[in-house]
Amino acid sequence: MIDPVVGMAWVRDRPVVLADVRWYLDGRSGREAYDRGHLPGAVFIDLDTALARPASPADGRHPLPDPGVFAAAMAAAGINDQDQVIAYDDAGGVVAARLVWMLRATGHDAALLDGGLTAYRGELTTELPDRPPASFTARPWPVDRLASLAETAQRAEKAETAAVPGVVLDARDRPRFRGDTEPVDPRPGHIPGARNLPCRGNVDADGRFLPVAELRERFAAVGVDGTADVISYCGSGVTACHNLIALEHAGLGVGRLFPGSWSQYSHTDRPAATGD
Repeated sequence: MIDPVVGMAWVRDRPVVLADVRWYLDGRSGREAYDRGHLPGAVFIDLDTALARPASPADGRHPLPDPGVFAAAMAAAGINDQDQVIAYDDAGGVVAARLVWMLRATGHDAALLDGGLTAYRGELTTELPDRPPASFTARPWPVDRLASLAETAQRAEKAETAAVPGVVLDARDRPRFRGDTEPVDPRPGHIPGARNLPCRGNVDADGRFLPVAELRERFAAVGVDGTADVISYCGSGVTACHNLIALEHAGLGVGRLFPGSWSQYSHTDRPAATGD
């Protein structure tokens, strides 16, 4: 399987499928952004319909879709089982990482384009790619790559005393982790015992991933050294995938995703922690 992060030079020499996965928490349309200009040949993948099923208090804002729905969306975009998919957005990959994680977790070759939209130095296009529908096999989400709400809460609470080392990482920006602000979910704060590793810190100001040595230092600072079981969450299970991609890119294992994340947890009566 290819590395989970590749550069434009790597892409340029290979018959890959580019996937534009722009999406905005503030309600702006990713599709409209794509239509105004995208990388030549890129298909658009909609987060809300292709990479998630409808939101609910019980499951969170972006629960994983039914595998058949995901497969149908990939096929409709002209992506088949053998394609190498390179995904990008305009936010350092924090949204596109969801598609990359879903594909890699189900055994497909996929990676983030390092630098995203800004990595391309040519003219963007409004021309839609001519990709006929493809055949994409529906595969169940692997249970060994997922963590439930109860397991995540227990792992975070017992991180310091568990027989098997484990760390629960919260990928949200620090003000949301601390509970200083909460723009979308019912309660502020974080899962007690979780450690904050804001995913946007995995990249520099140009949206390119930090050198591997620096990524490893970031993870080491929150207790991740390649030996611990890592569970990643965020607001709704999207940007948490960026930490999982960074973890793998740094050679520290694959980790697991808590798909419901804070948007599921905050609807329960479980305790919430605030502050650092």
